[in-house]
Amino acid sequence: MDFDTDILIAGGGPAGLSAACVLGSAGHRVTLVDPAPPASGEEAADADLRTTALLQPARDLLEAAGAWDGIAAHGTELWTMRIVDAAAEPPVTRDFEARDMGDAPFGWNVPNPALREALLSRAEALETVDLRFGTAVTGLLQRTSGARVTLSNGTRLRARLVVACDGRQSALRRLAGIGARRVDYGQTALVFAVAHDAPHGNVSIEVHRTGGPFTLVPLEDRDGRPCSAVVWMDDARAQKDRMTLEDAAFAAEVNDRSAGVLGPLTPITDRAAWPITSQLADRLHGRRLVLAAEAAHGMPPIGAQGLNTSLRDIATLRDLCARGDIGSDAMTAAYARARRGDVTLRMTGIDILNRTSIAAMLPARALRARGVAALHDIAPVRRGLMRLGLGVS
Repeated sequence: MDFDTDILIAGGGPAGLSAACVLGSAGHRVTLVDPAPPASGEEAADADLRTTALLQPARDLLEAAGAWDGIAAHGTELWTMRIVDAAAEPPVTRDFEARDMGDAPFGWNVPNPALREALLSRAEALETVDLRFGTAVTGLLQRTSGARVTLSNGTRLRARLVVACDGRQSALRRLAGIGARRVDYGQTALVFAVAHDAPHGNVSIEVHRTGGPFTLVPLEDRDGRPCSAVVWMDDARAQKDRMTLEDAAFAAEVNDRSAGVLGPLTPITDRAAWPITSQLADRLHGRRLVLAAEAAHGMPPIGAQGLNTSLRDIATLRDLCARGDIGSDAMTAAYARARRGDVTLRMTGIDILNRTSIAAMLPARALRARGVAALHDIAPVRRGLMRLGLGVS
């Protein structure tokens, strides 16, 4: 079969654009399709207010793809991960330091609009990448000789490999007849930014009490004031009520929940709400098809594992494509074997962390506080945990 493209990627979010940059920079012909136009900027009404912490392996992957310089310009270094159990008496605080492992930070916190803009700019600059926004996949025919993809504008493309990066409601996953198991935690994450007088010191702080973690992640200063991005996970009903609060009442609840770890906090952006669920596809591959990123796995925003796990998918794809025989049954099966264990391990760990953070019963909260202390205070355990979180050996 003659192929119109080597790799067709469905999904133009950060994961899909990263895949296009990584695989396109490796010399493969890539076509990326997405039914929506490129995402709008931070000031738009539908702006994505979230940020993404890109860890060291993600930096290495995107640097090799030529995308990192544009991202780093908007990134804030993360040198310390601080865990605070504010429900303990007295509160338990432990710092996990990047310098325990080397001379580089854990990662860099980047606003999602800036991340997408940098990835889009790099993808547009690659002659090997064909971007087709405003176009959806409507049909998929999978054969040993190749995949035939029908697009919403009537175009038909022949590809060696199709990569589903089209989110938790993946149309490609459904077209391939692959199911997914979903867990609803009954939580919602409120996402916004705050200013504070105390400098953040490049410290990411995760405050535990009940209902879920309250996480402050360093941002660049605004108008001369230190700023942090907030992800506040709590009971969905309580969060629905908070979304309707007047600004002053909301700020009071924010300051109560933060346990004063950075002093008084002033919300400086609108609030956005995101349901907290996890999801894992029944299979990560099919004939001439692999599932990546949230089409394959989705997890709560704890420990910066979401997009970083997706980028590990992409790194695996890059390595397998470099061996040739792109899209063969052997290759797609090798991808599934390589990713399933790592994804399952990370999802299980995040599930345990989230459930212990939700805990309201005193015995569970006491056990959580002791666990935080033990994981930090035993040096080999602490370093092993940090290496696991980063995804480095």
